[in-house]
This record gives sequence, structure tokens and C-alpha cells, in this order.
Amino acid sequence: MQALKRIPLWLQIVVALILGLCLGFMSKTIGVEAKMLGDAFIHMIKMTIVPLIFPLIILGIAQIKSTGSLGRLSLKAILYFEIVTTLIIVMSLLLANTVHLGVGADLSGGNIKALEGIDANKIDFREFILHIIPSNIFVAFSEGNILGIVYFGIFFGLALRALKEKAKPIEDVLEALSKVMFKVLSYVIKFSPIGVFGSIAYSMATYGFGKLSTLIDLILVTYAGLGIVLLIIFPIIARIYRIQYWDLLNEIKDLLLIAFTTRSSESVFAPLTTRLEDYGAKNSIVSFVLPLGYSFNLDGGMVYMAPAILFLANAYDIHLSVLDQIHIVLLLMLLTKGVASVPSGVIVVLTSVSVVIGLPMEGIALLMAVDFIMDMARTATNVVGNALATVVIAKSEGMFHKKEVVIANEEKVSSS
Repeated sequence: MQALKRIPLWLQIVVALILGLCLGFMSKTIGVEAKMLGDAFIHMIKMTIVPLIFPLIILGIAQIKSTGSLGRLSLKAILYFEIVTTLIIVMSLLLANTVHLGVGADLSGGNIKALEGIDANKIDFREFILHIIPSNIFVAFSEGNILGIVYFGIFFGLALRALKEKAKPIEDVLEALSKVMFKVLSYVIKFSPIGVFGSIAYSMATYGFGKLSTLIDLILVTYAGLGIVLLIIFPIIARIYRIQYWDLLNEIKDLLLIAFTTRSSESVFAPLTTRLEDYGAKNSIVSFVLPLGYSFNLDGGMVYMAPAILFLANAYDIHLSVLDQIHIVLLLMLLTKGVASVPSGVIVVLTSVSVVIGLPMEGIALLMAVDFIMDMARTATNVVGNALATVVIAKSEGMFHKKEVVIANEEKVSSS
């Protein structure tokens, strides 16, 4: 155990990734059963999210100077998310058109049963808005309704600030609760190699690479689009706001590896808050903007959706005019804002748009066979996008002060 503790967490994860691939390849039966390990780790992460977000959002709101500042911060964050995600959708659609993605592809063999339980009508804007305003905060806690918790936390934080010294005992309790939850998370994060091992073994055993040749063009375009976002769009945004982008990536690189291998951005939410504060963003900004980003700012998902739709349309010889593609962009701009709160969100959005433009459901089912390959990179990109967005908002508000002393990543994970 002492020898294991000396191995950096990122190296443990890489070893777990390789072992998971080997197990899933050699034994499908055992690989499928290993899913329990991955699910157990994700459950452990999820059990910490609500009791951590709740005190953080309240304390963050309580520290914001005025109600006007809160309104400006909310508007600025939502506007940033909308502009960046729209830019990414348009870029990915242009990229897919440039390479004539999907033309001549053979999509036979799609199993419509893979879509059982996924309802294209699950995205309802009326329900989405009402979902943000919880009728029972305890139900919101039990369901893990992050937006509902943020909404309630805003009012709680405003009340806390208005009462000042009278509410100091509650503020002290919330401060202590957040510290306790960070400590709990430091224990949970040590199990990440086991979770990675189980998730990867299951993915390899279940999906393998049987459909890889059929969908290789879509996979390559998706990864190319993600590369453009990570290596061009994000650095340009960082340059505009005078953010040291590569330093930021270095600060969170091991968290990106966890998100990539577990395909869960939630698995790194709590340590990411600590990293961004260590990097120089003020606690009140991180506590408010990051939870919003997890619901509204899915940059990685945006890269995938437009090319996937165009791929299916071209493969089925369905011509999409410029106006049709503009319609798709507008649909994605709207539908993806509620995707984080919907199970199988990306597939639900693809199904919804496909119904509108008349694409066969068999194509969506076929995409699911290799979705895990793209989902890993999408998830890691989402984490980078939300980290950058938080620092951008902090910079724009004058609440970012780069710290000179940088603690080693492994130590920070342990102390999160």
C-alpha cells in the first residue's frame, strides 16, 4: 500500500485503463460484470455532489457584493455559454460539410432496440423551466437536480447576506460542511483507478470495435473538431482575456484523465473547484459559475451533434439545404441547454432533431455502438470548457489573481 501511494494518481489511472482494455478484450463476460466497479465509483462521486454544491453556492452568493452584481454575473455567464457553444456548433457543421461526411456510408445493421427507453419528447421547455424551480428542495436533493439546488441556493445565499451577523452560525456550519465534503471527496478520488478499470473493461466488452470501420469518418471528424476547439478556439478565447491557457490545462491535466476514462464530468466537479481557486479564481465566482457551466456549457457535446446529424442525412441520401442546416443550428442551440438534466442527453437531442428532419432511428441506434469512443473526448472537453469559462468570468469581474505557488497535482487531489 505504501508503494502504491507513491505512484502518481494519473499513472495509476493509465495502468487501470490498459488493464481494463485487456480484460474487456480477453473476456466479455468478466468485462461486462466489471461495470459494477465503474458504477460504484460514479455513485460515490454523485453522493458527494449535492452536499458539496449546496454550501458552495450559498457561500458564493453570500460573498457577492450586491444583487446587481449577481444579476450581471448570471447574464454574463449565460451569454458566454451561448456564444461559445453556438460558435462550436457552426464550426463543427462547416467541418462536416467540408469533408462531405457520411456520403456513401453503409449504415445497415442498426438495432432500433438500442433506443428503447429513450423518448425524443423528453425535452420539454415548460418542464425544463419548472424543473429549475423545485417545488420541494428535499426532492431536488434526492434527485440530484443541480439547477434546482443552485436556484434555491441563490435565495438562501441572498437571505444569509441580508441577515449578516444574525446568520453567522449558519454560515459557519456551511463553511465546515464544505470542508468536510472536500475531505470526503479526497477519500473517494483515491478509488478512481478502480472505477476507470471497471468502466473501460465494460465498454470494451460490450461495444468493442466492431462498428469502427463503418463510423470511422464520424469519429475522425469529431476528434478533429474537438482538436480545433482545444487547440484553436479555447486558446484564442484565453488570449483575449489574457489567460495562460496551457498553464490552466497543466493545472487540471490529471482531472481530465479521470473525466476522459470515466466519461463523467461529475467525477471531477469537486476537485475542479479547488483547482480553479488554487489557480487564482475567487471562490464566489467558482461556486456560482461552475455549476451553471455543468448544466449549460457542454462544449464537447456541441462538437459531436451537428456532424452526427449531417453524417446520418448524407448516409441516407437526405439532402439538407443551407436553410435546413441553419434550422439544425437553431434547434441545437435551444435543445442542448436542457440536455444535462436529461438521461442519455446527447442521444435524446439527436433523436429529437432526427424526428424533426425525418432521419431513420436505425442510424441513431448504430451511432450508439461507438458512442463511448467519442464520449470520452467529449467529456474531457466539457471539463476544459467549464474551467476556462469560470476563469474568463472571474477575469472579467476582476476576481482573478494568479497565484505564484503551484502545488503538485497529486498533492492537491489528496487535499481536495
